[in-house]
Amino acid sequence: MEAAGKEEISVEDEAVDKNIFKDCNKIAFYRRQKQQLSRRSTYKASLDSATTGKDSTKFRIINETTKVPLLAEIYGIEGNIFRLKINEETPLKPRYEVPDVLTSKPSTVRLISCAGDTDSLVLTDRKGDLKCHITANPFKIDLVSEEEVVMSINSLGQLYFEHLQIPLEQRATKENKEDTSADTSQEDQDDLGLWEEKFGKFVDIKVNGPASIGLDFSLHGFEQLYGIPQHADSHQLKNTSDGDAYRLYNLDVYGYKIHDKMGIYGSVPYLLAHKLGRTLGIFWLNASETLVEINTEPAVKYTVTQMGPVAAKQKVRCRTDVHWMSESGIIDVFLLTGPTPSDVFKQYSYLTGTQAMPPLFSLGYHQCRWNYEDEQDVKAVDAGFDEHDIPYDVMWLDIEHTEGKRYFTWDKKRFPNPKGMQELLRSKNRKLVVISDPHIKIDPDYSVYVKAKEQGFFVKNHEGGDFEGVCWPGLSSYLDFTNPKVREWYSGLFTFSAYQGSTDILYIWNDMNEPSVFRGPELTMQKNAIHHGNWEHRELHNIYGFYQQMATAEGLIQRSKGKERPFVLTRSFFAGSQKYGAVWTGDNTAEWSYLKISIPMLLTLSITGISFCGADVGGFIGNPEAELLVRWYQAGAYQPFFRGHATMNTKRREPWLFGEEYTRLIREAIRQRYTLLPYWYSLFYCAHVTAQPVMRPLWIEFPEELDTFGVEDGYMLGSALLVHPVTEPKASTVDVFLPGSNEVWYDSKTFAHWEGARTVKVQVALDTIPVFQRGGSIVPIKTTVGKSTGYMTDSPYGLRVALSTKDSAMGEFYLDDGHSFRYLHQKQFLHRKFSFLSGILINSCADKRGHYPSKCVVEQIFVLGLKKQPSSVTTRSSGGKDEPVAFTYCAQMSTLRLEKLSLNIGADWEVHVR
Repeated sequence: MEAAGKEEISVEDEAVDKNIFKDCNKIAFYRRQKQQLSRRSTYKASLDSATTGKDSTKFRIINETTKVPLLAEIYGIEGNIFRLKINEETPLKPRYEVPDVLTSKPSTVRLISCAGDTDSLVLTDRKGDLKCHITANPFKIDLVSEEEVVMSINSLGQLYFEHLQIPLEQRATKENKEDTSADTSQEDQDDLGLWEEKFGKFVDIKVNGPASIGLDFSLHGFEQLYGIPQHADSHQLKNTSDGDAYRLYNLDVYGYKIHDKMGIYGSVPYLLAHKLGRTLGIFWLNASETLVEINTEPAVKYTVTQMGPVAAKQKVRCRTDVHWMSESGIIDVFLLTGPTPSDVFKQYSYLTGTQAMPPLFSLGYHQCRWNYEDEQDVKAVDAGFDEHDIPYDVMWLDIEHTEGKRYFTWDKKRFPNPKGMQELLRSKNRKLVVISDPHIKIDPDYSVYVKAKEQGFFVKNHEGGDFEGVCWPGLSSYLDFTNPKVREWYSGLFTFSAYQGSTDILYIWNDMNEPSVFRGPELTMQKNAIHHGNWEHRELHNIYGFYQQMATAEGLIQRSKGKERPFVLTRSFFAGSQKYGAVWTGDNTAEWSYLKISIPMLLTLSITGISFCGADVGGFIGNPEAELLVRWYQAGAYQPFFRGHATMNTKRREPWLFGEEYTRLIREAIRQRYTLLPYWYSLFYCAHVTAQPVMRPLWIEFPEELDTFGVEDGYMLGSALLVHPVTEPKASTVDVFLPGSNEVWYDSKTFAHWEGARTVKVQVALDTIPVFQRGGSIVPIKTTVGKSTGYMTDSPYGLRVALSTKDSAMGEFYLDDGHSFRYLHQKQFLHRKFSFLSGILINSCADKRGHYPSKCVVEQIFVLGLKKQPSSVTTRSSGGKDEPVAFTYCAQMSTLRLEKLSLNIGADWEVHVR
């Protein structure tokens, strides 16, 4: 290992042969479960032992073959959620239960037994519209809503639970060898990976033996499933019966393969099922390696069933079976019963939290590269944006800004005056983001390493020493972020006194936190490394990056004495990461197919709680042609996190390096982003408060329209804008599906309008971004664009009013100081509601708790779909008299334009169109 540390580390250490990653057949617990389940051992619930307490109903489940008991607990949770926990009744030692993901202990609803005997038990909450039917033999749970079974658990008999065992060598000294697995041949044990598992040159020693778990869920009437990021694959989950299962195991996969079910940087073990009339969620709270199999059985029109002497025809609905398997831990699963997509989002956020409210600057454009060379380079790039009149908010520095990849330091030759560099950015209301990875260079002269080592803050190897692995700095140890003391200490490293050269405009990027370990098994940490509490890495692998982002966000908050919102981007994530910042899709490639796949990848992140997500614009790896770069900027401008990034050894690709025409096109795309910032910010407030995603698949907004269920090339931003990025080279037209038979859609560039429930062919020149405003919506915009968001604080607003088929429209607007927690603690915010009905546009208060003085005015109102020329337009402020307003009406396009208004954004007023 020492020698390895002295070798030169390069990007090639990350750019690896895909064969170093496992497919399902190389995963021992998967092989064991598939083999065992083919033998169909059954479990029986002992319902005569059922006890109902204040929080839960408990009963035993007995394996018919081994007779070893499990303990099942069913909880009713506020907001139509059920929780099922299954654990060993008397494990040899405690099994890992995932902490810190749930925002608090969920409030339980007492379940009452409304029927039951030794063969079955029916539990319901007080409302009684949802019931849990538990069948004893074989053990099964049916979730019943309005007398219809919507979900069955263990109906396929795939409950699987490997009990912790005494290690073989200890057992050999005992006289009784009861456990059957001890008698299996050595060859079988090797193949099944019971006590050790080989992969390539690596051997995973399992001191606790096999401990995997599994359970099946049948979703009745459902064919559409979504979720379980992160995979570079379609938004709608696919059948896995003819190939690999979806794998959830956080890995550093440079230039990952697309249309693939292998796990990449993050894992959210949560999926949604949707059909006409109902949406459900299944949240499998387990942080070990997890596999998910999906099999959809299509509907059979009629099946003949024998019922007594008479054969009856019975309609059989389609059904999708989901089989979850995890390497260790316990079964802890939350059933989110909806019934609407919006309800499921609220239920999941009740458990794991909502998206953190981002600082406004972070919704602007971010400029990144591995690496900007030095302070002069930063200064020149910053000046280039101004020179070419392109707005941007954040400059980023990758690993080369440090002294030899030692985080919290600066390279003294390249960045001798980091504070001066930050002051230059501050003078233009811009920010700096720098990288901080979880590996710490082993160096007795590096204070961060020395202090962490002294306090025992690194992950340990299975022999008890500090775990050592190779990453960018060479030989490194890895901070154990699962330890609250380590997180607290790490948070303290962001104080200005500890982090020399940092200022309050410096924010953080956590990368390589899967964790990435070059030359480790699958480029990550050995599973038998030891964490705080003596837990093996295998138990909590998928939550490691979550903890680093948590500690980083907390550090930035503490740095400001609790006053300022943090910004932290992380590559690795888990359920609940939305509470701490943003996520991106990692090391993508500069190819059209990666631009295209970024849309379903971001939609999947969005519906699983992580609204603040994006993909590297232009593709991280390789050199995009100018047309691809333009199209990627156009897509990125309409996606939540908007950052250009490129790896080492690629050609420079700042927006002005491709010739004047391409510079103009990129400038226009970025300016469109800044124009829409009031809408973006309002959407993020909505995500923060109500858990509704910012970027939405069409089926979320149109849950009763079958045609939307599989759409992944177009999406909604909020409920008002439909975006269909161009993702094919040399495209002159695109086919855009516009949903809603009662809807009308307006092209935001030409103002042409279409009725919904149809696919329209749209002409697309290289300057066209197909964006449509939904009739019935009002979108707030900024009428002028500045160098950065900070320049636009007091600039005027405009309203784009798109009338519905009923000549009405609604919209919301949210404003606060854009950076502090005063919106939360002092209620310093404005939340306004706009409505247009019967020719009157009204600005009224949407939340009376909020107060925030703003000098800003609405100076422009643009109405689309006004079929008749008005005779007059007047404005009326509260208590004031009517003031006539000049207007421009275009009969051909049915548009009304009002300009040079001066209506305070935070005041009550009306505009009358007669």
